[in-house]
Amino acid sequence: MGAVRDEVARRLRRWQSTALPIGQAGLAAGLSWLVATSVVGHTRPFFAPIAAVVCLGVSLGQRLRRVVELVVGVAVGVGVGDVLISLIGSGPWQIGLVVALAMSTAVLLDGGAVIALQSGSSAVLVATLLPPSAGGGLDRMVDALVGGLVGLAVTALLPANPLTVAHRQGKVVFGELTTALRGVAKAVEERDAVQAAGVLARLRTSQEALDEFTTALRTGGEIATIAPIRWRRRDELGRYQATAAPVDYALRNMRVLARRALAALRDGEQLPEVLPEVLRQYSDAVDLLRVELARGDEPAGARAAVRDAARAATAHRLGGEGLSTKVVLAQVRSVAVDLLQATGLSRSEAAEALPPLTRRGGNDRQP
Repeated sequence: MGAVRDEVARRLRRWQSTALPIGQAGLAAGLSWLVATSVVGHTRPFFAPIAAVVCLGVSLGQRLRRVVELVVGVAVGVGVGDVLISLIGSGPWQIGLVVALAMSTAVLLDGGAVIALQSGSSAVLVATLLPPSAGGGLDRMVDALVGGLVGLAVTALLPANPLTVAHRQGKVVFGELTTALRGVAKAVEERDAVQAAGVLARLRTSQEALDEFTTALRTGGEIATIAPIRWRRRDELGRYQATAAPVDYALRNMRVLARRALAALRDGEQLPEVLPEVLRQYSDAVDLLRVELARGDEPAGARAAVRDAARAATAHRLGGEGLSTKVVLAQVRSVAVDLLQATGLSRSEAAEALPPLTRRGGNDRQP
C-alpha cells in the first residue's frame, strides 16, 4: 500500500506541475472557438482551437514566433491543398501528393520545421475532413490567426510565475557546479585519482542541466514580456539571465580543471595544499549566489565571497611546477572570473577584482 500511495502522490505532483498549462490550453481552445464563431462569424472554425492548443503546447520561450509559423504553415497547407484537391480530387494518392507538395513548398520558402509540419497537417485536413467545399482557405487562415492570438492572450492573462522554473533549474545547475568544486577539492586533498575521475565523468553530463536552465530563462523572459502582471519580476529574472553564460563557462573551466587535476594526481605531481580550501570557498560562494538569486537580492555577498576566496589564488601561495598543476592553477583563476561575472560584473571588472598573481614588492614580477 505504501508503494501505491507513493506512486499516486508522485503522479499528483506531476499533474500539479502541469495543471496551469493544461488549464490554459483548455481555456484557449474554448475561447478561440467562441471568438471565431461569434465575432468573426465562421460556422466551422476548425483551425482556431487547433492553433490555440498548438500555440500553448509548443515549448515556452518560442510562442511569439510559433504563432507566425502556425499561420504561415496553415496558409501554405490550405492554399496548396485547396488548389490541388479541387483539380485532382480526394483519395489515397492525392492525399500523399498534396502533403508532399505542401511540405516541399514550405521548405522551399525557407520555413522551419514547424511551418513544414503545419503545412502537411493542414493539407491532410483539407484533403480529408475539410475539403474545399467546406470553406474558403482564407477563412481557415483567419481561424488559425484567431487561435494563435487567443493562445497568446491566455498566456498573458493567466501567466505562470517566470521565476518558478528558473529557481528550480538554477538550483540544479548551481548544484552541479558546487558538487564539482567540492568533489575536486576532496580528490586533491585525499590524492584520490578515482574520485577525480568520477567528478570529471559527472561534469561531462552537466550540459543537459545547463540547457534546461537556459530554456527556463527563455521561458521566463517570454512570460515577463507578454504578461503585464509579471513585469515586476523582470529585474529578478534579469539577474538569473546574467548568470547563464558565466555559469556555462565555469562548468567548462571546471571540466578542464578536473581533467588536469586527475592527470596531476596520476603523474604524482604535488598540488598546493591550499587548493582544496580555495575550491571549497568557491563552492560556498556559489551556494550563496543561489540563495541570493532565489531571494531576489543583488548578489553582493556572493561577489565578496569569491573575492575572498581568490585572495588565496596567487602564485606565491599556490605555486606548482608540473604542467598539469600549472593548468589547474590557471583554471582556478578562470573559474573566479566566471563566478564574478555571474554576480553581475563585466569580464574586465571581474579580472580587475582579482588580486595579482604575485606579491607586490621584492623581486616578484607583476602580472
